[in-house]
Amino acid sequence: MDFDICCIGHITLDKIVTPSTEVYQPGGTTYYFAHGISHLLNSTRDSYKPTFKLIASLAESEMKAVDDIRALGIDVDVVPSRKSVYFENIYGENQNNRKQNVRAKADPFTIDSVKDVRAKYIVLGSLLADDFSVDVIKYLSERGTLVVDAQGYLREVRDEKVYPCDWKDKREALKYIDILKVNEYEIEVLTGIKDFHEACQRLNEWGVKEVLLTLGSYGSIIYADNTFYDIPAYDPINVCDATGCGDTYVMSYVFKRVQGYSPKEAGKFASAVCTLKVEGSGPFQGTEDDAYKRIPKNLKIRISIFLRKLKEKIHHKTNHVRQYAY
Repeated sequence: MDFDICCIGHITLDKIVTPSTEVYQPGGTTYYFAHGISHLLNSTRDSYKPTFKLIASLAESEMKAVDDIRALGIDVDVVPSRKSVYFENIYGENQNNRKQNVRAKADPFTIDSVKDVRAKYIVLGSLLADDFSVDVIKYLSERGTLVVDAQGYLREVRDEKVYPCDWKDKREALKYIDILKVNEYEIEVLTGIKDFHEACQRLNEWGVKEVLLTLGSYGSIIYADNTFYDIPAYDPINVCDATGCGDTYVMSYVFKRVQGYSPKEAGKFASAVCTLKVEGSGPFQGTEDDAYKRIPKNLKIRISIFLRKLKEKIHHKTNHVRQYAY
């Protein structure tokens, strides 16, 4: 059976450390994606309810995470791995920044492990550079619209520490990627260009059809069909945990795109969903109506504020390496 959306990746064991808490919980793109989309599927007010499948890889020791996802009514296929990815995410007072360690790595995906995949949108939850080879990317690009978060490809693990790096095979891989999600640090590493708009255009020249550039609390920029869409961030009531926000953004964006919404409308919705997600720990647990209520009616004013903040951010940008939550 073909699905509207298929998400593929590792379910991780995450240790989340903040100034006030220390929590162990499952994580990874697949985990945040599956839990978040289950709430949207159960609450969508659109006449079209997408179908969804999850393909997750993990060790037997973390199988409870799969059982919990299946209990939500999600169709899950498991690709066994000798180990699960074990991340340690350490946040300071500013949730836009984090330190990250990798205590264990899982087996990479192979073409054989995804040979039966076919969907309108295929989302790869890359956590580390070797999760999905170029051959796997190329194969899946022929099975649906391919969506990739660049984050995992820009992580190099040495002695359990995560260090930033460039994507070695980017020029070959990007030819097959339809939608690429990056943050402000990642897009500069990939293109060597500081200007956001020029950098998005360069990725497009290399083959990417839609660029999702997330800027944390400053909002996001979407480049699609030779058009830029400036998407503001919506103020959260409180900031609890930004882990998984990038995955949540991609999840809610793809959810609306498969329903037929434009990049701009999908981006606004994704921004609102992320606002709700940072207010609590773990995956997004709200409803579609909850998200729409967070989108201000006077959006023109909010966009002007976003653009002013963005210019300030570019002007005051520091030269040291930062890893943003999404």
